Amino acid sequence: MTQPRQRWVATAPPGAGRRSRPRRRLPYAGPPGYSAPPRWGFPALAWRWPTTIPGTNPDQPVTVDRVRVVAGHASSMMWALACLAVITAGGEVWRYVLLLRSRTGALSSRLVGMSDAVVTIAGVLTMAFTVLAAIVALWWLYLARHAAAELADQEVSRPDWQVLVYLLVPGVNLAMAGVVLTELEHQILRRPAAERPRPTKHVAIWWAVWAAAGILFAVTVAWRFRDSVQSHADGIILSGLTDLSAAAVAVLTALTIRRLSTLLAPIDPTTVRYLRVLRVEGAPEPPLRATRRVPSRR
Repeated sequence: MTQPRQRWVATAPPGAGRRSRPRRRLPYAGPPGYSAPPRWGFPALAWRWPTTIPGTNPDQPVTVDRVRVVAGHASSMMWALACLAVITAGGEVWRYVLLLRSRTGALSSRLVGMSDAVVTIAGVLTMAFTVLAAIVALWWLYLARHAAAELADQEVSRPDWQVLVYLLVPGVNLAMAGVVLTELEHQILRRPAAERPRPTKHVAIWWAVWAAAGILFAVTVAWRFRDSVQSHADGIILSGLTDLSAAAVAVLTALTIRRLSTLLAPIDPTTVRYLRVLRVEGAPEPPLRATRRVPSRR
């Protein structure tokens, strides 16, 4: 028995023979308009400093601009501290004058209260500004040391923790504060790293006044433990001299910070004036370059 023959017929799928109509291009109608501010777009990270982007390296090199800004704040606080120290010294002088007047007669309670209030308030403000100014000055020193080492292409002379110990330990800071400042000045002046740092006249004066003020402060504190009347009177004089020495240290510190910052970054871009050449007078005419005719090829 034979099987019937099978015939295979292939047909195109439905819609395969239809051609898509070309889309009609509309004329340009201008930029798109929105009824409300769109919420899409790139994240606002391209205009931030790299240190504010999460996941980036926060250890960026210290720039002289940061040193200049912090130096301005430190100098301003040092001048304010000097003014408060002078006011406190004036209060101590007033108290000593009242003490001399009390030997010949009674004093007004209101006058004595005003003298004590001036000394107390000025003393508290002086101590508060001393702490704040010291913190800002230490921050400036940290930035200046790293910026000076980077610009001089040298390593930092001492680690930061060692400098902090030298400046905060009483007694040690009287001798080592000048050493730290001398090393900073040595790198700012681009002196060789193998050369021994030597203080200049400005740093030497600051160092001497700083040490004298520290010794005078220690003597004043020790003198307070004496109980005699004359010791109290002498303590008032010593307190006034201590306040004046603190004012001198604050003024010299402000000048030293300004000087070292100027040596580190001598040009302030905010004070530079932009100039434009309008005309040139008296200059010789520029020579004209001889032209050579080249025959054209046809």
